[in-house]
Amino acid sequence: MSGFNMKVTPEIARLTDICFENSRIPVELYGKYDVKRGLRDLNGQGVLAGLTKISNVQAYREENGKKIPCEGELYYRGINVEDLTQGFIQDGRLGFEEVTYLLLFGRLPDTTELDNFKQQLASQRSLPRNFVRDVIMKAPSKDMMNTLSRSVLTLYSYDSNPEDISLPNVLRQCLNLISVFPMLSVYGYQAYNHYIKGKSLYIHHPSRELSTAENILRLLRPDKKYTELEATILDLALILHMEHGGGNNSTFTTHVVSSSGTDTYSAIAAALGSLKGPKHGGANIKVVKMFKHMEEHLTDYADEEQVTDYLRKLLHKETFDKRGLIYGIGHAIYSISDPRAQIFKGFVEKLAEEKGRHEEYELYSMVERLAPKVIGEERHIYKGVSANVDFYSGFVYSMLDLPMELYTPMFAIARIVGWSAHRMEELINTDKIIRPAYKNVQEAVNYCALSER
Repeated sequence: MSGFNMKVTPEIARLTDICFENSRIPVELYGKYDVKRGLRDLNGQGVLAGLTKISNVQAYREENGKKIPCEGELYYRGINVEDLTQGFIQDGRLGFEEVTYLLLFGRLPDTTELDNFKQQLASQRSLPRNFVRDVIMKAPSKDMMNTLSRSVLTLYSYDSNPEDISLPNVLRQCLNLISVFPMLSVYGYQAYNHYIKGKSLYIHHPSRELSTAENILRLLRPDKKYTELEATILDLALILHMEHGGGNNSTFTTHVVSSSGTDTYSAIAAALGSLKGPKHGGANIKVVKMFKHMEEHLTDYADEEQVTDYLRKLLHKETFDKRGLIYGIGHAIYSISDPRAQIFKGFVEKLAEEKGRHEEYELYSMVERLAPKVIGEERHIYKGVSANVDFYSGFVYSMLDLPMELYTPMFAIARIVGWSAHRMEELINTDKIIRPAYKNVQEAVNYCALSER
């Protein structure tokens, strides 16, 4: 790394102090100028910034002009996700490709359309010649999201028409990215696992006959084997992470960047950068680490009193990472329940039984039940809290033997579908760049000559 400074020098630290002193904005000014911090009001309600047909998140109902918290509901293109998932599960089908069609095109496919669409995705499940060797295997990173972003931006160079933002071309690009995200993610991990961790290198080719979820397990495992239940629950996890309204950080990023007229690869790379943030895509990693810490520090994690005491210590910043959070509990929108967690829970129990991890599942269930009560007693909150989808997804991934480095890329493999739908929606419906206003609160300062400073 000669010539590349990787240390924070004393001079950098000094300059940082100057930056902080002159850039910090007093918090009371947000109230003075009625600025919605984080684009949310005091009740946590997001500022209305756009319109969408793609998905809808419902956590309240209107009664006499008041918003009353209710059981959470999530709709994909107007269809309740609970009904949607029950439909293909009862038929014994995996649903990723079918739900992808729904989100992109606004309606469910018939049998012929679904078969053709599956073939369309399968035909694009390949990377340019030598891409794995020349791009993914070079300079492997311990962070798979950075590896994924680099691969996406490099694919721009292999596209014969990368700048064309006409809808057919953007759809072509999006379908290709949806198809290759599993390969980019898993191959990136295999490079890291081999070159940085010194483990064996496995590069398996995907199968055109298998679904997205099945191919992920095939690509990742040395023996390419998996059970039907494993494929089913990974498929369900991907579907439940596919889309969650236009206001989540990475999807809003997709809208903002797409509105500038930039290319698809740049827009998706920007969304990946957003999702990488631990406040967005890394929550399930925190949940898994929190439970591991809990199991190591409790003498009996079937004891409700011990678990309750641990949860109080979390809120008091006395244990784990001392940030005062119970990870996986609470959501920016949902209060009484997160429908994704509710759908997930039954399958999690089945997988825990198959994997011989029922005791851990019981601990998760206990925390899900106790945490809202403890939070309610310890803190004054404006709405209820419940387990969110991240509460169980990390546990599922650990039971599927997915390495923790791939937890957030799994989110990206799912959410690329939602990002693609929103990118096309943005290009279809607006020709204006998204440009919100910021209030300047810096007082005027007279210029001072260099010799007098």
